[in-house]
Amino acid sequence: MRDPSPTPDRTNEPYRWRWLILAVMIVAEIMDLLDASIVNVAGPDLERSLGAGSVGLQWVIGGYALTLGAGLVLGGRLGDRYGRRRMFLIGLAAFTACSLLCAAAPNIESLITFRLLQGTAGAMLLPQGLGLLRENFSGPELTKVFAVFGPVLGLGGIVGPVLGGFLIEGDFFGLGWRSVFLVNLPIGIAALAVAATSVPQKAGDRTVRVDMTGAALVAASCALLVLPLNQGQEEGWPLWTWLSMAASVTGFALFALQQRRTAAAGREPLVTPGLLRKPAFTVGLGGIALFFGGLIGTQLVLTLFLQIGRHFSAGDAGLGNLPLAVGTAIGGAVSGAFLADRIGRKVLQIGPLVQLAGAAVLWFELDGLDAASFSIWDIVPGVTVAGVGAGMVIAALFSFILAAVDDDEIGSASGVLSAVQAVGGSIGVAVFGSVFFARAKAGDFTGGFHRALIVQAGLLVVFLAITFLLPRKGRPEEEQHLTPRPDRRRPEHGTGRSPRTAGSGRSGGDLSVAGQSARPVRTRTRS
Repeated sequence: MRDPSPTPDRTNEPYRWRWLILAVMIVAEIMDLLDASIVNVAGPDLERSLGAGSVGLQWVIGGYALTLGAGLVLGGRLGDRYGRRRMFLIGLAAFTACSLLCAAAPNIESLITFRLLQGTAGAMLLPQGLGLLRENFSGPELTKVFAVFGPVLGLGGIVGPVLGGFLIEGDFFGLGWRSVFLVNLPIGIAALAVAATSVPQKAGDRTVRVDMTGAALVAASCALLVLPLNQGQEEGWPLWTWLSMAASVTGFALFALQQRRTAAAGREPLVTPGLLRKPAFTVGLGGIALFFGGLIGTQLVLTLFLQIGRHFSAGDAGLGNLPLAVGTAIGGAVSGAFLADRIGRKVLQIGPLVQLAGAAVLWFELDGLDAASFSIWDIVPGVTVAGVGAGMVIAALFSFILAAVDDDEIGSASGVLSAVQAVGGSIGVAVFGSVFFARAKAGDFTGGFHRALIVQAGLLVVFLAITFLLPRKGRPEEEQHLTPRPDRRRPEHGTGRSPRTAGSGRSGGDLSVAGQSARPVRTRTRS
């Protein structure tokens, strides 16, 4: 058996090491999701070690998501220009190095700074994953990939507090909270070694221009939104917080205008204009922001309630998230294996209804708590049911939206989707943290949790409403009638050779060519 080659041969067969690519992509995504949630249980430890208050904790969690979300669209375009493999390896190496810096942080200010840098590295890393999968898988295999990808990612984010609690509680080698960042080192190094030998070489398109003006507008608008949400509760919502949020809305509007003008002038915008004409994509973006804002925010409140309100240790608070993780796994398995392909968008409507039922059960469970005898079992039913509903949505949401994305839109779509998810999570952390602490500071921890459940219910109702604006299936109806594509012998530039299957690992060529012999043809034509 020959070793995996980063430049596979041109054959009609799919790239033989493509399943290793899926494994590496999942590992990289899970590293990000763990780092987004693993520090949820580190609050008391950070307070003792670095003197972090509630605002500092929100910045450690939300600051990472802020720079991640602000840079993801740019990261996707950099992958288009310089090659996904190259940007993936650079992003993975930088992410691993930043994890080491976070572990070594001497004070809360430096930890927040390193977390911002870590989010920036993640922004270079994550958009490449979806693009690499779309380049190396096609047809039924691609459906299987997304069926695996969605539930694993949803579960990865929720397992974060469980793993974080275990590491902090174990206090291995006296590292305390620092171990939640050091865990990335062996994982990152191993993923780098596998990716360097298994991910195929494919040159980027140097004719792609990276819109730095658009990238700056996105970054500034995200910062203007998240900054007041994190600081407002602590400072009593002064005038500057409201002006900052208004400026953020203006900034996003200017970004949309600037993108249209850039495209009209014949230059490359950060967001491919065709994406915004796809209902499954545009409506789905709003759904992702609402759903993940509510999910991540509620998960944070659950952890804070257990640690601060019920004085659970980090390990016990982490285990308190286990029913949510189990429910998510069950919901994802049911959705991915049985429902998503059969009932289309209805699974995205059943999921939030199940979550709302779980939130209602949890509300009444909280009302009946006995502070003296409370245990995690008192709230397991409500948390588990809510997790089942979340898993049903997570398993279907990304694959449903990405089904509408054409090959030449991969970089832009991957960056936008991941950015909206990250920024939505960052806003969720800020909003739900502020709602909880507004009551928790007066000692009413149950009231803080109740208020968080009300906010989550509102977001789920809006999410449910917009799902009715989605197409019944991910692809428009005219794209669902598919016929096999013949092997077009379109010569590549200067080679006289024709492109083969997706995952052939060839250099050059645009993404719209990838996998023509393996992918079905749509009945409509694109200019």
